[in-house]
Amino acid sequence: MADKVIVVDDEVSIATLLKFNLEQAGFEVETAHDGKTGLELAEKKDAVLIVLDLMLPEMDGLEVCKRLRQQKVNTPILMLTAKDDEFDKVLGLELGADDYLTKPFSPREVVARVKAILRRSAPQETAVDEDVIQIGDVKIVASNYEVFKQGERLELTPKEFELLAYLAKNKGRVLTRDQLLSAIWNYDFVGDTRIVDVHISHLREKIEPVTKKPTYIKTIRGLGYKMEEPTSE
Repeated sequence: MADKVIVVDDEVSIATLLKFNLEQAGFEVETAHDGKTGLELAEKKDAVLIVLDLMLPEMDGLEVCKRLRQQKVNTPILMLTAKDDEFDKVLGLELGADDYLTKPFSPREVVARVKAILRRSAPQETAVDEDVIQIGDVKIVASNYEVFKQGERLELTPKEFELLAYLAKNKGRVLTRDQLLSAIWNYDFVGDTRIVDVHISHLREKIEPVTKKPTYIKTIRGLGYKMEEPTSE
């Protein structure tokens, strides 16, 4: 059975064009033309990815994204926006979108981006000794895309997991924002390092204790970030 992708766009011509190209690439595609219907489709959790337009009737894409993440639906979301506006992009990422594209775009570009997101979010073959990473009371199981804090499973989006795993594998090493962009997003974001900062903020909310200073992911002023073992102070 083919993997399902949900396309939510109120422009029927765009939704139809994306549906055709994604089906040609081997996906099963279900479409919706308003946010409310798109949310109902996504809540079924039977899709591998959601292509979500920002401007929608009934409920806009930002609200759809927000509600899905609140309901612990962690299906990757590729957000489409007609506005070349940094605020919209960053807000979408803050609400839980994994990626975005600005209109106009080519259908092939969307298909390529969908495949890239799925490739990065798919569990990887991992050597046994590299499968489990333990840092403090945070346990990362790479093969299952799972993270536990004090034995409790955390809900992370695929992008958040990938970023955390990369930081953990490079424990103690300072990684610049550009390095993280290249490693995790691996295509040209034109130096848009705010994306890294947004995802680091999400990770801290989920793995850090409620303290004034981060204990796992440290900010190295002027350089980037590093992950290290927590110290008792």
